[in-house]
Amino acid sequence: MTNLALLLARLLIGALLVGGAVQKTLSPGDAGALLVGLGLPYALVWPALVYDAVAGLALWAGVAVRPVAVTAAAYCAVTSFFHLNVFLTTGDPWQMTIFVKNWAIAGGCLALAVAGSGRWAVRPDA
Repeated sequence: MTNLALLLARLLIGALLVGGAVQKTLSPGDAGALLVGLGLPYALVWPALVYDAVAGLALWAGVAVRPVAVTAAAYCAVTSFFHLNVFLTTGDPWQMTIFVKNWAIAGGCLALAVAGSGRWAVRPDA
């Protein structure tokens, strides 16, 4: 049961990251607007897209799961502040929901970093 749960955790968190890469590919202006709204360069959309794709695929495959999960936790924590900023400037309650969800996902990533890949991975953690 543990290996199945870890596989599902990797697949679900990886889907979030790969989905973010697809979204940034199809509509980079949405993420770019969040960046610009915080005074950051629009061009940061591209490294974020690459990170999302590489990290998501690594989790799906079960490669370097522990370090990827730690960086994904940090990524979720940092990106949550973009949504907090939008909430504070617009009052959009959906942004606060995304802010809290990002922290919950960061917690899941940290749990995955502790647990590792499980047996069903291209490179299972020792």
